[in-house]
Amino acid sequence: MKPPRRAGPWMGMALAALALGLPFALQGNRFLAFVFGLTMINVLWAAGMNLLYGYVGLMPLMFAGIAGISAYGMVHLRGEGWSFWTAMPTSALFASAIGVLLGLPSLRLKGFYFTLCSLVIQSALTLAFIFFPKYTNGDTGINQIPPPSLPFVGPLTGLGHDLLLATLAVLGVAFVAWLVPTRLGQRFIAIREDDVLAATLGVDVVRTRFIAFFIVSLFAAIGGCFYAPYVGFISPRSFDVLVSLNVWLFVAFGGRGTVFGPVLGAAVLAPIPYLLQELQAVKDIISGVLIIVVTLALPGGVVGELRRRRVRRLAAPAPAASELPEQGA
Repeated sequence: MKPPRRAGPWMGMALAALALGLPFALQGNRFLAFVFGLTMINVLWAAGMNLLYGYVGLMPLMFAGIAGISAYGMVHLRGEGWSFWTAMPTSALFASAIGVLLGLPSLRLKGFYFTLCSLVIQSALTLAFIFFPKYTNGDTGINQIPPPSLPFVGPLTGLGHDLLLATLAVLGVAFVAWLVPTRLGQRFIAIREDDVLAATLGVDVVRTRFIAFFIVSLFAAIGGCFYAPYVGFISPRSFDVLVSLNVWLFVAFGGRGTVFGPVLGAAVLAPIPYLLQELQAVKDIISGVLIIVVTLALPGGVVGELRRRRVRRLAAPAPAASELPEQGA
């Protein structure tokens, strides 16, 4: 009897086809298409945070701050005459390097202490966005950010921009799916499970965390670069600690340490503030309640809970012969 095929690749291809097909289906409704584009950015961010939170076991609350450094840097470079396609990688790499330098002292920490340190860094970055108006325009923010352009096509708007974000999200999730089974990905998991044992077995824990933090910072930075021109406006509130907490909530709700759990979390939760605009006044309260519910009721997230139940069902002992119903009775 042949073993069943793994569902992962087929599920990945189905989700990729759905993500790339939805912009065409939503083309007639610009509001829903815009919500879809923002959701794709959050899918990319959730996939990135999942690498550090889900596979290494560290919760980076400075995630949004790194995205903000990249977004402001990209806007500044474009104001100097750079094209988006040169400003984006330059500012993303710069922001990732700054993020690693800021987080370097905390890479020897773990658990609550790393989270607390990253929260302090995020708070400092938010204050920097406010009190350096020469580069950020302070609380007023920067508006009328032009979209990226392609040769022979011109500025990307509407369907083209939505497809670009969908492709970006698909590539980000595919990268995580590729990385996890590699030797580096397995080192991430070993550190998450027991960093002391991993070090005993020869894993350089600090160096591996450094690599993971750089990759995650790159996810945050690239997402920030694409967020700014898509929305057309950025301010310090666009990259504050609540944004980091929301991305964490997507990962925790869907299932940390799984490839598709954060995708599910972002796809379900990210559109809610836009689809239910009348709840804007209490959206932070709703987020807080969701954090408590997820932490207490679904510590493994939706996908993690489904996986746990499946394992329990497969591990359940078969009924004894005396307990089977008699045939022909």
